[in-house]
Amino acid sequence: MKLIIQIPCYNEELTLPKTLRDLPRRLPGMDEIEFLVVDDGSSDRTAEVARELGVQHIVRFARNRGLAAAFVAGLEAALKAGADIIVNTDADNQYCGEDVARLVQPILEGKADIVVGDRGVADLEYFSPAKRLLQTMGSKVVEWAAGIPIPDATSGFRAFTREAALRLTVLGEYSYTLETLIQAGARRMAVVFVPVRTNPQTRRSRLIRSVSSFLAISTVTIGRFYVMYRPLRIFVAAGATLLTAGLALSARFLYHYLNGQGSGHIQSLILAAILIIVSFQVFLIGLIADLVRLNRKLLEEVLYRVRGDSMLRGPTR
Repeated sequence: MKLIIQIPCYNEELTLPKTLRDLPRRLPGMDEIEFLVVDDGSSDRTAEVARELGVQHIVRFARNRGLAAAFVAGLEAALKAGADIIVNTDADNQYCGEDVARLVQPILEGKADIVVGDRGVADLEYFSPAKRLLQTMGSKVVEWAAGIPIPDATSGFRAFTREAALRLTVLGEYSYTLETLIQAGARRMAVVFVPVRTNPQTRRSRLIRSVSSFLAISTVTIGRFYVMYRPLRIFVAAGATLLTAGLALSARFLYHYLNGQGSGHIQSLILAAILIIVSFQVFLIGLIADLVRLNRKLLEEVLYRVRGDSMLRGPTR
C-alpha cells in the first residue's frame, strides 16, 4: 500500500521545511510513504527547497495557475506515481502532520472513499467571528447541495482512494474544496469527516482575501455546481413556482369574471398566461439541462476509463 502526500505550493520556501518535517514517514498499513510538491509558478526557491529536503516528486508550473489547477496536477502526478491513497495538505503547516494517520484510517478500514479533516470551524480561535459564522453557514449550504453531512466544507486536509481520485473532475479555477464535495455527493461516494488539529497560523490566507470576496465566490461556486449536478431540482422548482403563480392569477381572473368584473382584470389574465408559458419553457430547459448532465456523466466515465488505462501502463518517476 503506497501513500503519497501532495502539497500544492506558491512561494512557500519558508514554511515548506516545517510542513515536511511534521509529516509522517511511516504509518501502520502503509508500505511506502512519498511526498509530492506542486510548485504553482513560485518566484522563490520553493522547488529547490523541496528537492533539497528529499521530496520524491516535484511538479512545476511556469506561471501561477491557482490552487485548483495545482490540486488537479498533484492528483494526476500521484496516480501516475502509483499511489493507492493520496493525502492533500497545505504548505503553510496549517494542519497537524500527525493527523495524516487519522485521515487514512477510514480508508484502510474500507469505510470511506474520501476523508476530510474537520477543523471545528465554529471554534477556531484564529478565525474572526464573522469568518467562523460564514464557514459554518457555508458548510450547511454545501451539505444541502451535496446531500451528505458536511461540518467543514473548506478544509483542504483530505485523503482520497485511488478510485476516488480517478473519478474526480475539477472544473473550477478558484478552489477544489466545495466542488469535489458536491461531486462526491452526486456520485454517492462515501465521505467521512474526522476531527483534526491545527497549528498556529503562520501567515494570512492567500485564498481568502476578504470575507466579502470569499462569500461571493463561494456562492457562485455552490450555485454553479449544484445546477450542474442536480439541474432538474432547480428548474422543476422554478417552473413549478411560476406555474403556481400563473394558475393563481388565472383563478383570480376567473373569480372576478364569474362575478361580472372580468373586464377590469384583463391584466391578471395576461400576466397569468405569460407566467404559465414561461413555466413550461423553464421545464423544457430543465429537461435539456438534465440531458446535458447525462452526457457529461458519460464523458466523465470515458475520462475515468482513459485515466485508468493510462495508469495501468506503469508509474512514472
